[in-house]
Amino acid sequence: MSRAALMPVEDALDQLLAMASEQRLPDSESLPLSAARGRVLASDLVATLDLPPWPNSAMDGYALNLADLHRQPLKVSQKVYAGLAPDALLPGTCARIFTGAPVPPGANCVQMQENVEVLEDGRVRFLQPLKLGQNIRAQGQENRAGDTLLRAGKRLGPFELAVAAAQGITHLHVVRRARVALLSTGDELVEPGQPLRPGSIYNSNRVLLAHWLDALGCEVIDAGILPDRPAQTRLKLEQLQVAADLILTTGGVSAGDADCLGQVLRDSGRPLLWKLAIKPGKPLTVGHFGTVPVIGLPGNPTSALVTFGLLARPYLLRIQGVQDVMPLSLTVTAGFAWPKPGSRREYLRVRLEAGSAMLYPNQSSGVLLGATWADGLVEIPELSTHNVGDALRFIPFNELF
Repeated sequence: MSRAALMPVEDALDQLLAMASEQRLPDSESLPLSAARGRVLASDLVATLDLPPWPNSAMDGYALNLADLHRQPLKVSQKVYAGLAPDALLPGTCARIFTGAPVPPGANCVQMQENVEVLEDGRVRFLQPLKLGQNIRAQGQENRAGDTLLRAGKRLGPFELAVAAAQGITHLHVVRRARVALLSTGDELVEPGQPLRPGSIYNSNRVLLAHWLDALGCEVIDAGILPDRPAQTRLKLEQLQVAADLILTTGGVSAGDADCLGQVLRDSGRPLLWKLAIKPGKPLTVGHFGTVPVIGLPGNPTSALVTFGLLARPYLLRIQGVQDVMPLSLTVTAGFAWPKPGSRREYLRVRLEAGSAMLYPNQSSGVLLGATWADGLVEIPELSTHNVGDALRFIPFNELF
């Protein structure tokens, strides 16, 4: 592809994921469940026991053998609470049982307490028909020992960690964290807390991306702010490639005289792609410096947000072994019209109100405040228009994070 051409978003994503698959992180570590949230499972999680480990009652009631039903009313021969091991059920009797308690050997159904009558002498009459196995959770109903519960490559959230805990597991084998060198570029950037110079702005991208990387399970190497100097840019990249799995930069990737990062990558590195048919985020640059991949995000905050969320995020998940890297999207109704078709695919900040996507009034790529107002992004395909009420693809921010 020529440098003047704009690469479609799908092509850029395919190339990034192909690059990520070749770079899969080989190392892993064992972590306690308390420290494993957000990490990626390095090996299959196999069940060590049946769940439930024994038949148990699904509700409070009375356990009996169905063959004894004709002999009712039945004497209550024992009470069985959760956490206790019951005795075998005496023939011709029933057992008072509570939710989660083991079913006594010899019992094969449970009647809920609302459907029984307790007589004055303590015996029990059953008021509704019963069938074999009713209200009993069978042993191994959830899983059997030896079943594969979670596959390698699964990101670990509260549900997955609870599944491991239910097996009595205390530690999980996880892929090590991807080491990402986060580098900001631009003479105009100043860190929060420092005085602003004439023409300078505070560096918000570093804060945004550092927290986002942490949420994705990455280890952030803070590489600071780099001035717009080609020689310093080249030296910094040489230093960072020693420790990083990825160098992630913001700014300096367009074609201006001060855009040193893109210039160095194109002159001294191995560029893979540059300039996408996307808005915002057109100047995204991807390549290698030495042996280390470099993703150069645009410097405008919303451009950095969109390109990181849609392109860098899937790449980072894939190098950690995650297969399902794409965010879930929804179809929503447009609450605004889009009468002028664009040549690039656009991602607009919207809020959902009464089921419709409402547009943030200022869609400038330099305005970050809209992201705090919005619920996510709607996608406007290339060369398309739409009216109020048309269907649009919506990507929630909570899916990207």
